[in-house]
Amino acid sequence: MILAGGLSTRMGAFKPLLILEGRSILEEVISLFREAGISDIIVVVGYQAEKIIPLLENQGVRWAINDHYDRGMFSSVQVGVRNLDGDCRAFFLSPADMPLVNPLTLKKLVAAYREGNMDVYHPCYGQRRGHPPLIATALIPSIIAFAEPGGMRALLSRYKESSLDVVCDDPGILIDLDTPEDYERAKG
Repeated sequence: MILAGGLSTRMGAFKPLLILEGRSILEEVISLFREAGISDIIVVVGYQAEKIIPLLENQGVRWAINDHYDRGMFSSVQVGVRNLDGDCRAFFLSPADMPLVNPLTLKKLVAAYREGNMDVYHPCYGQRRGHPPLIATALIPSIIAFAEPGGMRALLSRYKESSLDVVCDDPGILIDLDTPEDYERAKG
């Protein structure tokens, strides 16, 4: 699941459609999942959905609209989990502004999931957790019902005992493109 419904206020431009290496940032994120062998991709759109939907249809990617994107990222997570396929057992949760993750990291998280029995698998680099976590669909009822401050971070903190940190040699899990400076560094 890729979250692309936000306002991009700190960037000053609409992040999912900014160009990085000849493609939009959103296309880069979609590509990294495909390179990792993830074919069932859903993008949650909201703000400027009409600009993103044609790109998604061109890419053959499913999408869901968050009509309440102004309520924050967690509202997009809730829309996304409601639109996952019924046979899905786990899902990645990725903001649309993290195109520098290595596809091998996603493969490593999937392997850990297949070997383990945890609810959440966090990629870690330099002892810091990053994106995208791989989350078991068993948590969907909790995600839908959660209405407290702190969003996904607060919810996942309740699952410390059933979470696993997966060490990855991938600084890209920590790099989001929130500001014009972040974007310029990524282009450079």
